[in-house]
Amino acid sequence: MDSDVSRETASDASGSAGHAGVSRETNPLRHVRTAAEIAAQDSEFTDPGTPLAQAAQHSVLARSGGLRRQGVERPAATRVLVVANQKGGVGKTTSTVNVAAGLAQLGQKVLVIDLDPQGNASTALGVDHHRGVPSTYDMLVEGRPLAEVMTECADLPGLWVVPATIDLAGAEIELVSVVAREQRLARAIAAHPLVGTAAEVGDDRFDYVLVDCPPSLGLLTLNALVAGREMFIPIQAEYYALEGLGMLLETVEMVRQHLNPRLTISTILLTMYDARTRLAAGVAEEVRGHFGDQVLKTAVPRSVRVSEAPSYGQTVMTYDPASAGALSYLEAAREIASKGAPRA
Repeated sequence: MDSDVSRETASDASGSAGHAGVSRETNPLRHVRTAAEIAAQDSEFTDPGTPLAQAAQHSVLARSGGLRRQGVERPAATRVLVVANQKGGVGKTTSTVNVAAGLAQLGQKVLVIDLDPQGNASTALGVDHHRGVPSTYDMLVEGRPLAEVMTECADLPGLWVVPATIDLAGAEIELVSVVAREQRLARAIAAHPLVGTAAEVGDDRFDYVLVDCPPSLGLLTLNALVAGREMFIPIQAEYYALEGLGMLLETVEMVRQHLNPRLTISTILLTMYDARTRLAAGVAEEVRGHFGDQVLKTAVPRSVRVSEAPSYGQTVMTYDPASAGALSYLEAAREIASKGAPRA
């Protein structure tokens, strides 16, 4: 017994030394919901057995369309969310496609606009985005209507995508000489016949439009910030993310003052959360202390399944619906829907 204890103590000591003082202990004051707990909250989970059985039942519901019967209320008007963060690698595109997929699984009608020239959101949603495909470039630069450049995702009924091609990389330069260049996306979205209120459009309307921005502040991101009513900010639970958040808030304030006074930060999602470290808990506590209810209660853990899914042209919601990442993103989507749009 004593030798086992000493071996564990030595292992802990070497681990802490290799992580520059970052403790691997769990902060007892901050509890992040696990995949099993999220699954247990589901009203359609009637199996009183193990968390594994509940997760398996969730997988069946997701694949069979059973989640659509859970009664998530549709918004009264189309909500336009801009998913942005000037810092790269925080899970921005991953959060965009998986939250969009989660909303679609819950019966919402969703449109994803890929504004990143890399086209990663288009890849994850399984739509073609090679050169020549109708894309966001044609919409922004050539002026084609939004309805002509979007395509429905094969794996998820109710989820539509406007793909990004490599042509979008030159759009920033081509838009410089265009009149009202920062308004191009806003006008395209407003002109779509399925964007608007229930009274204007009816039941066929889009419930959500999610715009995936590139990780930089240029004309593409500026177009998104002018077009959006809400900002959805994914934040990685690490120190550098807090520095990037400060710069993003300055950008948002400038856009609000000069171009879009209605822009509101409505949703913040903690991603790549490692509950074993005090650092993650500290970042989460600081973000929640500053933004309060704008921060979703559910944090997305690090997950191999989430990283694997795009290589198969899928979101984690269809690739492995019972995984911790899928359950977390589904709960995040449910929170966004239940919170509703911010007041004008």
